[in-house]
Amino acid sequence: MSTTPPTATQTRRGADWLLEPTDPADVFTPARLSDEHRLIAQTATEFLEKEVVPAIDQMETKDWTLVRALVARAGELGLLGTDVPEAFGGIDLDKASAIVVGEIMGGSASFATTFGAQTGLAIIPILCFGTEAQQQKYLPGIVSGSLVGAYCLSESGSGSDALSARTKATRQPDGTWVLTGEKMWITNGGFADLFIVFAKVDGEHFSAFLVERGFPGVSSGKEEHKMGLHGSSTTPVLLQDARVPAENLLGEVGKGHKIAFNVLNYGRYKLAAMCSGGAKLVVGEAARYAATRQQFGQPIASFGAIRHKLAEMTARTFGVDSMLYRTTGLIDDMIARGGGTSAAALAALEEFAIEASLLKVASSEMLDYVLDENVQIHGGNGYVHDYPAERHYRDARVNRIFEGTNEINRLLIPSMLIKRALKGGVPIIAAAKRLQDELLTPPVAAVSTGSASAALLAGPVAGMKKAATLVIGLALQTYGAALEQEQEVLMLASDIMMDTFMVESALLRAEQTLAAGTPTAALQADAAAVLTHDAALRADTAARTAIQAMTTGDTQRTMLAALRRLLKVTPVDTVAARRRLADAITEKKAYLFR
Repeated sequence: MSTTPPTATQTRRGADWLLEPTDPADVFTPARLSDEHRLIAQTATEFLEKEVVPAIDQMETKDWTLVRALVARAGELGLLGTDVPEAFGGIDLDKASAIVVGEIMGGSASFATTFGAQTGLAIIPILCFGTEAQQQKYLPGIVSGSLVGAYCLSESGSGSDALSARTKATRQPDGTWVLTGEKMWITNGGFADLFIVFAKVDGEHFSAFLVERGFPGVSSGKEEHKMGLHGSSTTPVLLQDARVPAENLLGEVGKGHKIAFNVLNYGRYKLAAMCSGGAKLVVGEAARYAATRQQFGQPIASFGAIRHKLAEMTARTFGVDSMLYRTTGLIDDMIARGGGTSAAALAALEEFAIEASLLKVASSEMLDYVLDENVQIHGGNGYVHDYPAERHYRDARVNRIFEGTNEINRLLIPSMLIKRALKGGVPIIAAAKRLQDELLTPPVAAVSTGSASAALLAGPVAGMKKAATLVIGLALQTYGAALEQEQEVLMLASDIMMDTFMVESALLRAEQTLAAGTPTAALQADAAAVLTHDAALRADTAARTAIQAMTTGDTQRTMLAALRRLLKVTPVDTVAARRRLADAITEKKAYLFR
């Protein structure tokens, strides 16, 4: 069952926010979490604070017995199977529950990585693609934590280009399989019991297999010496003529890409939750330090330079937080409309793959900013092991690499949008043509009524949507089928889309809280206004850069004039808004918008 009722009056599709307006009342936000969500959040918080955080130093000694015990304890508390059916030992809640728990686990990056591999990368392939027998055999153990899972996709020569994997699977006369190859950078690799392994049948057909550690020919390599995440296991997984039963083929021969890419969609989405939760924790940590650290006879939180940092950290976290919960509402709504089945969940993850990639990039880069500024606020103390700022900083860097590098995701975002348009999905091509016609008509002054958030939605955000449409339409017109080779332009279009989704999500949330009379509504409006002002400037620069790369002469002048008409940055006193945010967070000494 789903604890989150559908929030929209009509079914929303992936990326339709780029072309259609959204009613603030239809947006899922943290304020709409149910009592059940808050109860499981309390359970997860107590587990993290009382059992995981005190064990961090011991985990970093590679004590995998301890880590396994914590995984089992999470299973005992119901934290591993929040969105798994009761038939397999789960508690059959919604994706919002999984996101709430994932955010909290983000407070310990090493354990969050172990936890994420268990709850996403191990469960989802079997739940969505496994046979009933495979589900009954493996899911209860993974959900309870007695069985630890790992996901084996990458190889030394096939990281981002996963389909070029060299691991081979050969069917034997008796129907069994022999797998040969080496998988790299496998989370939980040193102690996992079950591996989701991708290999090419006869060296050609990309497929997936359920491989147990106890099968002949299966072993782990040495632990990687990593920059961070010292409390999580990362090893190669070696397959030396590994014998795998016939019934352990996962899905169909040659259809492994559907498993791999859909699991990555969920992994990106869950990674955003862990990044968001980690940022919320660190924003509070920075505020507490700044409020107590004295320099020149006063707390450093009173200095404008530090206040700017605290406010910017808060605003960026708020932006990703708003994107995350908005997407969660869209996914849960679609799953509920589809009857709450595994097939409905898979369809929803496919539908919102663009949003998952947007979230992955935005959250990992936001977290890196927050953690870098946290080190800066701590000064010399932030560079030593005595304070957690140092560990947070090194642990987070990998987020921009795994689940598909941020560069790969930036290329995927507009590419997926265009492919959908060509198949009759989001009508971005038709919208680009309408926009060209609109630009040939005299401009009509925009009329905005209501709050400042509503004005920003009607002004800069509407302009950012049109700027993204203009760039994508011009790119298709300029490059045609060769567009996928123009990576710089694709990434610029992706950045405009990412900023647009973030600021619209933040403004819709601010509008919603204003209507509800939420005590922090004015501060949420400040955070959204700061984000919108700065994002609109970035969008203008990105669109100009793209137009200048694709056009020359009169065409370029016409396009740049059109951009000036579309995208007007509303003046906002961001210094005053940031000061209000900084003062509030210094007083609360914790993230403001839970």
